Amino acid sequence: MTDTAHALSTSRTLWELVARRADLTPDRPVLLQGDRSLSFGELRDRAERVAAGLYDMGVRPGTVVAWQLPTRIETALLSFALARLGAVQSPVIPFYRDREVGFALRESKAEYFAVPGRWRGHDHTEMARRLGAKGIFEAYDVLPDGDPSVLPAPPSEGTSVRWIYWTSGTTSAPKGVLHTDRSLIAGGSCLAHALRLSAADVGSMAFPYAHIAGPDYTVMLLLYGFPAVMFEQFALPDALAEYRRHGVTVAGGSTAFYSMFLAEQRKQPGVPVIPSLRLLAGGGAPKPPEVYHRVVREMGVQLTHGYGMTEVPMITMGAPDDTAENLATTEGRPPKGMEIRVVDGEVRLRGEAVCQGYLDPAQTAEAFDENGFLRTGDLGHVTDGGHLVLTGRLKDVIIRKGENISAKEIEDLLAAHPEVGDVAVIGLPDAERGERVCAVVEQPPGAGELTLEAVTSYLRAQGLSPHKLPEQLEVVDALPRNETLRKVLKYQLRERYSGTVK
Repeated sequence: MTDTAHALSTSRTLWELVARRADLTPDRPVLLQGDRSLSFGELRDRAERVAAGLYDMGVRPGTVVAWQLPTRIETALLSFALARLGAVQSPVIPFYRDREVGFALRESKAEYFAVPGRWRGHDHTEMARRLGAKGIFEAYDVLPDGDPSVLPAPPSEGTSVRWIYWTSGTTSAPKGVLHTDRSLIAGGSCLAHALRLSAADVGSMAFPYAHIAGPDYTVMLLLYGFPAVMFEQFALPDALAEYRRHGVTVAGGSTAFYSMFLAEQRKQPGVPVIPSLRLLAGGGAPKPPEVYHRVVREMGVQLTHGYGMTEVPMITMGAPDDTAENLATTEGRPPKGMEIRVVDGEVRLRGEAVCQGYLDPAQTAEAFDENGFLRTGDLGHVTDGGHLVLTGRLKDVIIRKGENISAKEIEDLLAAHPEVGDVAVIGLPDAERGERVCAVVEQPPGAGELTLEAVTSYLRAQGLSPHKLPEQLEVVDALPRNETLRKVLKYQLRERYSGTVK
């Protein structure tokens, strides 16, 4: 991390970070979208005017404001305006509907709710009214505006809870995760430190800004003073023109994004799909080692993958100058200040980037151990070199005839099979064995027929123990995924195939 970036990372609040960066490089761009651009100075100045407009509406320090907005320059302005006021903001993923949105509004006790109006065929304003939301206002092209002279002083400390993020709710009701300005700055600093970026880079946001990755990534832009291209709707190959137009040097998001870029690269082997690109980076979902090797080999760029969660936006990250072996098989190393402890195989965390807990005090008590470490539910170990290796989830261990089987181990092996595009391994109820191993495979275009016998033969050849071999194979057109970082929704697969017997 440069001296300037390190100095900025000590900012007490997100607004202080914005103001300090604006003083340093007011005319440099921070956000790019289509023909529009926003500089660091404009981010500060326009956000203050939006804050004044919100203040005129009745928003005060500590007021809870929920927002469900797409990845747009206006969304960033509204979010930083709320940070300027010291309001408590609750971002909601724009793809969520009545069940998740209603839950977030009720649990957060939101006093205001910003929506985009009708967006991608869905009337968010009507949904908000149907749910009985308070203080509904649309914030898409037009934002509240006012005279900054009416504003109170900005918040002076960053340790109060001012953010309520929501877990994805892929297995149960979402949890309201409590963050502070300082925990978000710490998470973004970890990402910035690991990726070794510079003011000459151009990043990209192809994920929902309402995701925890939104502030994580924006903090990195503020620390290093470089811009990112925002994608309101991301799809390949349509988005490639914007990557090329702005000369994006760093792209990514998650494993699913890497695979999407690879698919585009394979249309014209040897011709860089994005000529300026030098690094793919992301996290949020496991990365099979073979994906790393394919990206480096076929795209000619480096790939660094990390480990984060809503509760801790950035835990570890691979560094571009790390060894190929570590980049392929580990999640990278933690930054200074992130403590990792492995207890009975479970990864536990303590540090400034860790959330303050959950809205529900009972969930908070259950999540932290007696030493203040967050129980992640992830299984893994730390290498002698300090790199973290994840081996699966506590809830993703298949118990077959009393033997523990890691779904991730089988997935990593199958990811290298030429007839496999993506794969999810799940445990299904079985009267005789307790659970049986089922591999659900999404094949790449043009792939031949895949049989259970071919899969088990391949895994045997890779040295997988016989008791871990899949006993059921399901081939699907597409694995079910969430709309944020495209994580596979295994609970849906378990529901779909639990009644099947092969």
